[in-house]
Amino acid sequence: MDNSFVQIVLLMLIAVVSVAVFKRIHLPPILAYLFAGVIAGPSGISLFAHPEEMHLLAEVGIVFLLFSLGLEFSLPKLLAMRSLVFGAGLLQMLTTTLLGCLVVLMVTDVSVSAAIVLGGMLALSSTAIVIKQVTEMGILNNVRTQLAISILLFQDLAVVPFLIVIPLLSGADSSSLAWALSLALVKGVVVVAVLMSVGKWLLPWVFREVARTRTDELFVLTTILVALLAGGLTYAFGLSMALGAFLAGMMLGESQYKYQLEADIRPFRDILMGLFFATVGMQLELRVLFEFWYWIILGVALLMVTKVVLVRISASLFAMSSVDAWSAGIKLCQVGEFSFVIAALANSHGVITPTQSSVIVCIGVISMALTPYLIERSLEIAQWLAPDKRALHTLEQPVFEAEDIREHVVICGFGRVGQSVARMLDMEDVEYVVVDVDPIRVHESRSAGEPVIFGDATQKDILLNAGITDAKLVLITFSDAEQAKLVIDAARQCREDIDVMVRTYRDAELDALYKAGASQVVPELQEGSLMLITQVMHYAGIPMSRILRRVREERKGRYDHLHGFYPGETTEISYGTADKLEFMHAVVLGADAFAIGKTIAELGKLTEKVKIKSIRRGTVDWDPADWHQALASGDVVVVAGKPRRVERAERYLLEGD
Repeated sequence: MDNSFVQIVLLMLIAVVSVAVFKRIHLPPILAYLFAGVIAGPSGISLFAHPEEMHLLAEVGIVFLLFSLGLEFSLPKLLAMRSLVFGAGLLQMLTTTLLGCLVVLMVTDVSVSAAIVLGGMLALSSTAIVIKQVTEMGILNNVRTQLAISILLFQDLAVVPFLIVIPLLSGADSSSLAWALSLALVKGVVVVAVLMSVGKWLLPWVFREVARTRTDELFVLTTILVALLAGGLTYAFGLSMALGAFLAGMMLGESQYKYQLEADIRPFRDILMGLFFATVGMQLELRVLFEFWYWIILGVALLMVTKVVLVRISASLFAMSSVDAWSAGIKLCQVGEFSFVIAALANSHGVITPTQSSVIVCIGVISMALTPYLIERSLEIAQWLAPDKRALHTLEQPVFEAEDIREHVVICGFGRVGQSVARMLDMEDVEYVVVDVDPIRVHESRSAGEPVIFGDATQKDILLNAGITDAKLVLITFSDAEQAKLVIDAARQCREDIDVMVRTYRDAELDALYKAGASQVVPELQEGSLMLITQVMHYAGIPMSRILRRVREERKGRYDHLHGFYPGETTEISYGTADKLEFMHAVVLGADAFAIGKTIAELGKLTEKVKIKSIRRGTVDWDPADWHQALASGDVVVVAGKPRRVERAERYLLEGD
């Protein structure tokens, strides 16, 4: 058997065991991958003789990550955030690089060029960890995270000149350096123009034609190919692969295929990102850690505190609240994954020594290991640092917790039926908690303030997190009977006496669901017929008491009189094929959005395109009819309508186009 195959299998085994163990002790998978890399690397069992050879494959994970990020940040959003990206981002990068350079010159005997490179490495933060963590927590759309991501976007752009300049620092004069930078600027403008043109005009047509084939494999392959081609184009011009992938994703983020593209790319992204973090762990030399442990610990502490303070100062100059600024700084206080790329390149060209590179890697790995915990506690720490009473209305829990809810309804599945039930319960002030496995739906609904937990409702831990032990009812809204049986079983294991109501399309699975432990099964087709019959009998003059009694008897008899129909030549349209559903979307207003400072009445063009369902400020949802204030940065406007109209409405709110 080929030795490389055995090595890969062993690495996967170490990673699987590590993730399982870390999950058991409630630690994030990122730390598990780092730990697996340390075990498999030169400081452990030396599974790979040259772990840096795996870095290119791992970098593909970053390409997919930036492609997914681009899908989230469409061009209107990026334009609305321009002051943060090119204002706060630029200021943070410059101040951190200069301060890091000065400190390195003071404590070490290195050249100015090496100090600049080291300062730049320390200034970068981890796009991979931050984006992955905030996405899993469902806080991607709040103001604090938008600020952090704006700074990350500029840092990704700032990586480009470092990658170009480093090979020239080993003996190059100033004239050749200036020429290389000028050439890089020209290349960047050309590549960005090409990618934006292709993404605007060609890619929507390509995906429209691919979608018409109705072949899932072709759609997935096309998505992967587009991400890699975009990254390869920028790489061929000497720029960052991640930059090309981000631009391609940003262009496609305005298309109707946005959510399907993200769903297709996610499995490849997550697997390759795990590989990337494993390769980062492989670069951690325990020898260097033991030899310089005191400098490394001091460096980690000083670096993280300094970056938090500098982000706080940079953000404050752009009218950000103190809580938001501190929280964003805490999210960005680690060393970035591109720092390891720069360190390897600088080491290979002799700009820095192997020991200096190893120290940076050690500082980076330790800071990355602390990051997930800090991100989860970023808001809490920010409140402690800045107890600003005026900012309390913007506070937002990173993950919905059901600990304080009692006598509520647990809704499993948040599709059309689940959302309809939730709205009616909300109108009657009945509390509920939703469990849904669709990440896009969870992200959208959580952004709008819905109490949603991401997870598989067939898992007992997820139901326990939803507060099933104190719930009044479990409602299963999805129509898959086999999945419903698994949820019933998990619910009964958590609490034997809980009432479980199941929605199903037809009554074919009625007996099986009752045998599985359902308290009540509601077949949608038969119930729809009952509602029609009720209306007909009412208009026919039958007393309402007799109608209600008839309905109760029919349900008790499991719809006996609604079975047995005469077949005909024609067949009814299958349920749902002709149903045109409204698309709901939460639009977060950035600091430069067009709608800032305007009332709903002044945005009359908006109501021509879509319905405004609600307006959220902080933790309070307002009915649009009761909203007479001017919109402000951080407000969430929930709109509904056909997909194209929703996209135009978002563009109007952000750009005024």
